[in-house]
Amino acid sequence: MRLPASSFCIFRTLLLFSRQTLHQQRRRLSGGAAMRLVQFQRQGGDGGVRVGVEMGGGGGGVVDLKAFDSSMPSTMKELLEMGDKGLECARRALASGQCVLERSDIRLLAPVLAPEKVVCVGMNYRDHCLEQNAPIPKEPIIFSKFPNAITGPFDDITLPSESQEVDWEVELAFVIGQRGKHIKEEDALSYVAGFTVANDVSARDWQMKRNGKQWLLGKTFDSFCPLGPALVTVDAVKDPHNLNIHCLVNGDTVQSSNTDQMIFKTAELVAWVSKFVTLSPGDVFLTGTPPGVGVFRKPPVFLKKGDVVECQIDQIGSIINKVV
Repeated sequence: MRLPASSFCIFRTLLLFSRQTLHQQRRRLSGGAAMRLVQFQRQGGDGGVRVGVEMGGGGGGVVDLKAFDSSMPSTMKELLEMGDKGLECARRALASGQCVLERSDIRLLAPVLAPEKVVCVGMNYRDHCLEQNAPIPKEPIIFSKFPNAITGPFDDITLPSESQEVDWEVELAFVIGQRGKHIKEEDALSYVAGFTVANDVSARDWQMKRNGKQWLLGKTFDSFCPLGPALVTVDAVKDPHNLNIHCLVNGDTVQSSNTDQMIFKTAELVAWVSKFVTLSPGDVFLTGTPPGVGVFRKPPVFLKKGDVVECQIDQIGSIINKVV
């Protein structure tokens, strides 16, 4: 059946409107400027947390926001709670080129500390499901870590004496930028502040064999969520669901995939979880891991003291953590 020309005009208008709406959502979240936001402490300082913006696409110095504007907060969570005002200040600070600290003068922390929630998604990569002969989930499988698990992008992973089967899981993470409940999927990207790299370190014996096979205890030991190195705003990531993702242990690649294997994408996850709980600025989502984890190797391989784990995601960065 041939549609009248007026129908094509209406369809084209709706398509353009949809694209413009998505673009506006993405711009609102990053204040209209692509940035790499970090938390840090000054070497030899008072130990206080500061928020900064990386220069040179992550390879240069870091602009100290509070030094640029004393009214700015000292933590990422507080910055996100300010909404557009905080992100606009960060944009102006980056453009100014002032108050820049050298990398050697700072210690990077996780981009978010003490979030209200750490939301994790299980079985969210098609190739990871195939790895274990598991069915593709029909709805997101949600679990959690406690915030105490979060550690810095280059801090140590501490092996607990209670577990003999500690495993790696590289994951794309995102951070919520504004409060919301019952969020519609078409609006969900406007609630995301940006993306970062995570390692969902897991004690498989506690996850799969003990405590009624509840996942929480196996996922939430201290230091079991290295995070960073930066919170990369939405505008800085061309397509978060088409990024190469890798994990290396002692320099050997153990996980290698692409985020296009994700079953439930960012917008779907925001909409789904917000049905049950109110999302708040600073909430962290871990979106699942690709194949190559140690527990499904033959024979299984687990982390030991002295190992070095590196998690890499294109356009986001790399975190490197020694096991102690």
